[in-house]
Amino acid sequence: MQSVRLGSSGLKVSRLCLGTMTFGVQVDEAGAIAILDAAHESGIDFIDTADVYPLGGDLTTVGRTEEIIGRWLKGRRSSFIVATKCAGQMGAKPYQGGNSRKHIMDAVDASLRRLGTDYIDLYQLHRYDPEVPIEETLQALNDLVHVGKVRYIGVSNFLAYQLARAQGVAKTYGLTPFSSVQPRYNLLFREFERELFPLCKLDGIGVISYNPLAGGMLTGKHQRLSPPTPGTRFTLGSAQGMYQQRYWNDRAFEAVDEIGKVAQSLGVSSTTLALAWVLHNPVITAPIIGASAPEQLRDSVAALGVTLDEEILGRLDGISHQFRYGDADR
Repeated sequence: MQSVRLGSSGLKVSRLCLGTMTFGVQVDEAGAIAILDAAHESGIDFIDTADVYPLGGDLTTVGRTEEIIGRWLKGRRSSFIVATKCAGQMGAKPYQGGNSRKHIMDAVDASLRRLGTDYIDLYQLHRYDPEVPIEETLQALNDLVHVGKVRYIGVSNFLAYQLARAQGVAKTYGLTPFSSVQPRYNLLFREFERELFPLCKLDGIGVISYNPLAGGMLTGKHQRLSPPTPGTRFTLGSAQGMYQQRYWNDRAFEAVDEIGKVAQSLGVSSTTLALAWVLHNPVITAPIIGASAPEQLRDSVAALGVTLDEEILGRLDGISHQFRYGDADR
């Protein structure tokens, strides 16, 4: 397993990051432990989670994923880079979510407790909060870094202008800047290539991309004439609507069919090819890979050994270019 720097920071992480949002609803604790063990055996030492996980849950399940990871980490915490997030709604009160100083301070202590640790390697804002001044949010995060509860900070689901403004405010006031951003990115969603990725390249911001397999769509296991497969993100509680809206359409299915043909010509799985394509982009630090069973990690890890030549990249770009700039540019 290769190690890479997280943007221009001094932190080194494994080239693949294990995503855990399925732990606790889609995958029970025994299954989650098996996946964590398999990831560890493959050399992955970078684990991403969030306080609001598991995906598809509700206010009765928030925090469950961190608790599972915390139990697994006991006795080996120093061997892993642990990333988690705040901003999601953790309770019924309006102040139990968002990027206010109050919520961040409450959320980090709760995450530390659930994870069974006294520090978080990478603490990320799960989303942009238009109701909170970015100065307030940055000062709270800066304080957490200075007291040692958090070592690096990042964001998820920020647009380019939101991240650029935040970095400018941090520089102006001498606050800790963000080391990374976590955007959605795959062969069926390429819109961040326009502005966010050039910004990250220019300013040395690490990119920990999620959904590299489009929630499983790019594995080729779904059939357009059949209903969504039970037990997948396309049928999972509160997540099913979001995933069906993102990927369950004729354009996506047609692209997946063509990508499958390219994979077959290379003698690799569609999973391996889709992830190898994400890894080929030099702005990507570490794609976040997920699994509902440990054996699913094999094809993802295999992507590290795949080199895509210009002919293959051209074929894939021809298939997926339609997803690059969204509907406005088609």
